[in-house]
This record gives sequence, structure tokens and C-alpha cells, in this order.
Amino acid sequence: MKRSWKAGIKKQAVILGIWAAAGALLTGCKAAGGSGAGNRLRPLELSSLEYTGRLELEYAEQFAVDLYQDGFQVLTVADGSRMLLVPEGKEAPEDVPEETAVVYQPVKNIYLAASAAMDMFRALDALDTIRLSGTDADGWYIKEAREAMKSGKILYAGKYSAPDYERILAEGCSLAVENTMISHAPEVREKLESFGIPVAVDYSSYETEPLGRMEWIKFYGALTGKEEQASAAFDEQKAAMEAAAGGSEEAASGDGADVDPARRAEGGRVPEEGRKKTVAYFYITAAGMVNVRKSSDYVPKLIEQAGGEYIFKDLGTGESRSSSVNMQLEEFYSSVKDADFLIYNSAVDGGLETVEELLGKSGLLADFKAVKEGNVWCTARDLYQSSMALGTFAEDIRAMLTGQGETVYLYRLPAGREEEQ
Repeated sequence: MKRSWKAGIKKQAVILGIWAAAGALLTGCKAAGGSGAGNRLRPLELSSLEYTGRLELEYAEQFAVDLYQDGFQVLTVADGSRMLLVPEGKEAPEDVPEETAVVYQPVKNIYLAASAAMDMFRALDALDTIRLSGTDADGWYIKEAREAMKSGKILYAGKYSAPDYERILAEGCSLAVENTMISHAPEVREKLESFGIPVAVDYSSYETEPLGRMEWIKFYGALTGKEEQASAAFDEQKAAMEAAAGGSEEAASGDGADVDPARRAEGGRVPEEGRKKTVAYFYITAAGMVNVRKSSDYVPKLIEQAGGEYIFKDLGTGESRSSSVNMQLEEFYSSVKDADFLIYNSAVDGGLETVEELLGKSGLLADFKAVKEGNVWCTARDLYQSSMALGTFAEDIRAMLTGQGETVYLYRLPAGREEEQ
């Protein structure tokens, strides 16, 4: 391929040198200091393409989008892996490093094993780029994904740890999008790459800021050529988050009156004025342990932004990257019995219908203040797949705290049959 680039080599070297020294300061993009990802997100040095800048990110720290001449882009994620996106009608430069995957646009026939990304493809109206799923039709709560699978537009190709290689190859898969669990099955990644299928790992779960998680839609916007739609979808949820935060003073004051939303039940009694309402977010495991979110997780941050106070101040600080910890019921009781609100996480254990069902898991919970005052809530089953709805979820939490407004992903648990009678 004939290239005209020699005159720009010195200029390119200077630009890349500045980037190496200044990192994200040139663009205003935040460095991934907490995870150590910053050094792995440096721009790719390509002498054949002039570097033109980096996509500015407001919150996300686990990926970067670097821009080059003629519409070329390089996507880099926290593990240091890179993809060069080649615009339609162009050819990949000859000096692309061997370890950098090359993906030609328009991207198609994606094998999507990262379930959190499906909602982002839905928001981008880009489900047509996905041909294969690591979740079967019955496992999807996202209506569009479930319908696409039932109609045959998207096919099941096995879960991330046991993909159907024959189907993946037969369908001409051009890219596999995995979640971080692929690190536990490195042989799968090696096998896919041996077939010439690039692998991109979604690190959105490593983002500690709720808006950082949702900003991953810009990663997929760049991948699918829908950057404007990605920015619009992100801005919409950012506005929802700001709206929830704007009501935090009201939530803390306890001035809200109970209402009867169309989709969900009314809130319960509010605590005394001048104190933030405390919230616990948990589920009970099959082994009888209580799984709770670490204080640094994004859910406690949503609670704080909505005007509440997460009941655990420094839980799990300095421990592994896991977002939650297990504790004994007795320890949970001593820490949470006086919490104003309980939110039961349905993602793993499944949704509850009544408080009576919750008490069936442990009679200790009957003594909890929130249980006595009717302030026990549960998340909807589709929340954990709705990765582009955290702003809406923050608004739900504010509605729960104030007793004002409808909720979408939260519902209040009614008392059991005996109490109702």
C-alpha cells in the first residue's frame, strides 16, 4: 500500500512523547489511577498514521479511544489489549503491532458473551451487529434481545467458558466481546484468537463510578460507528443522575409524603428530620450468608447521590476487586437492624413477592426497623442487565427515600398473607 507519511514522522514522535509524559492531562480524560490501568492506556505508536487526539471521557477509566487520520481509531482497555478499527473501504497499515487486533468496519457477526454490553447495543440501535450470544433467549430480560433470539436474528453460541466454536466459525464471527470472567478461562480466549477472531474484554464492571460504567457506551459507539448516539444516550442518563442528586436535600430532610405510583407501591414512614436515611443493599445466599456491597462499590455511591446513606461506612476497603462481601447473619443483624430501608438484590437470588418470603430466609429480620416500618424494597429482575439505566435507578432510590414519584427498577414488598388479613 502506498503511503505518504515520512514528512509527519517527527511531528508524530513529538506528540506521542508528550502523551507518554503527560498522560490524560492533554485531553482532560481521567487517569485510571486506582486500578493501575493508566500506564496500559497509552496511545498506540503508529508511524504510518498521524495521531489526532483522544476521545474525552468524563468518568470512565478502564478504556480509551485514540483517534488517527482518515477515521482510524484504536480502542484500548484496562488489560492493555488494543483493537485498531479500520474504516470501511480502508486497509490496515503495515506497521500494526502483532499483538494489536484489527477489526474492519462496519463490524458484524459479533459473539457477545458480556451480558452487560447488550443494553448498550440496544441503546445504540446496534443489535444487528450481534449474531451470537453467550446467554440463551430465556436468560435475557432485555425485550429486544430476547425477541431477536426467538426470531433467529441472534443465535445462542454457548456461554463464555464453553462457546460453540463450530457455530461461531460457521457464522463468520468477526469479534468476541467478553466480560472479565474470561480471565478464568484463558484457553477460550486463546482458541478464539487462534481462529483469527479478535477478543475485546468489557471492563465496565471495574468502574467505581456509576457514570463511568455507563460511559462504556462510548466504547461501543466507536466500535459500531455510532458515536453521536452513544453521547446522547450517556447524556440522558447523566441528566437523570443529576436529577436524582438534585433531590438529595429533600430526601435527607424527610419532608416527602407517601404516594401510590402507577407501577410500584407507596413508600413507608420517613425518619426524623435532619438525618439522612440509611439504606442496606443485600441478598441472602443459598448457604445462609448475607451478601452485601462494599462501601466503594457503585451501588452505595448511587444511594449517596440519591440523598441516602449507605449503612456500611468502610466495608471491604482495601480488599480484592470483588464488589461485595459475605457476612454472617448475626453480624449483618448488629450492623443493619436500625437501617431505615432495606433493598433486596434480586440479581442472583431472584425477586421476592412479600416480606413474608424474606422472613422465611431468616427470622432475625423480623426485628429490623425497616421491616417493622414497611420499608423493605426489592430490585426488579431486569435491573442487572439494564446497564444503561443507572440514572433511572438513582431516581428510583430517591423516590423510595422521599416517598414521592414512581419507580421502575424498585418495588416495595407488601406484608405477607397473615399480616394482610
